[in-house]
Amino acid sequence: MLLVARARLSDDSTRLEGVKTVLNAEGIGGRVIQANDGTLLVSSSIPAGLGINSVDWPQPQQLDNLMGKILRINPDGSIPRDNPFAGRADARPEIYALGIRDHQGMAWHPRTGTLWVSEHGPRGGDELNAIEKGKNYGFPAIGYGREYNGKPIHADRTAAPGMEQPAYFWTPDIAPAGIAFYSGRLVPGWRDNLFVCALAGKHLVRLVLQDNRVVAEERLLTELDARLRDVREGPDGALYVMTDGNEGRILRLTRKP
Repeated sequence: MLLVARARLSDDSTRLEGVKTVLNAEGIGGRVIQANDGTLLVSSSIPAGLGINSVDWPQPQQLDNLMGKILRINPDGSIPRDNPFAGRADARPEIYALGIRDHQGMAWHPRTGTLWVSEHGPRGGDELNAIEKGKNYGFPAIGYGREYNGKPIHADRTAAPGMEQPAYFWTPDIAPAGIAFYSGRLVPGWRDNLFVCALAGKHLVRLVLQDNRVVAEERLLTELDARLRDVREGPDGALYVMTDGNEGRILRLTRKP
C-alpha cells in the first residue's frame, strides 16, 4: 500500500491538522516532490530484494497498474489534465512515466527543470534517469543488472524499441538513495552538480553533467565507512548528508578552508 496525504502544520508546529489522503495506490517507496506548476510527482516502486524475482513483478510495464511508475497528481488528489495517459480507457490517469524498479531519490535540475531519479537495480545496474512525460524506462524488460541469484533478467537485454536508456548506471551496484542538485554559492565548483547518496557503496557521489549526460564522477566521504541515506542543500549553501542506521548522523559539508 502506498498513501499520500496532505495536512496543515499547526501554528505552534506541534501537530498536523486536517489530515486527508489524496492518493491511495499500490507500491513501495513513496518519494514525493513538488513541481513549479504545483503538481506532485510521486514514486511508486515494486518489491525488491533477495528472494524476489523481477519476472514475477511485471507491473512497471502495465498501464492499468500504478506500481513501478512516476505518478503525477494535483495537491487535492485530482488528475492534471495534461498527464500523458489521461483519458485513455486502458491506462491509469495518474501515470507520468513507467518502467522503473525501485526509485530512492528525486530532484529537479535547477536550470533545465528536468526531473532526475535514482533507481536501485537488482544485482548491478543501478541507474540515474532523466524523466520525461510518458516515457518508458524499461524495467523489467531491459536493464543492466541481474537477479540477486545471478540469473539473467529477460535474457540480459539492455535495449528495446520504445524504451529509454539510463542517463548513467553503476555495475557493480552502489545502492543509490537520496539525490540533490547543488545550486549554492558556497562552493562554486559544485554548481549544477548532482550528489547521490550510496548505501552499499558507503560514499557520496558527485556527478558533473553536460546536456543530461554524466561526464565526471567523484566519490566523497569514503573514509567514514557509513551508509548514506539522503542529501540536501541548506539555505546557507552547505550540503547536509544523513547517514543510515542506529548511529545515524547529520553531516554538514562546506568548502575546504
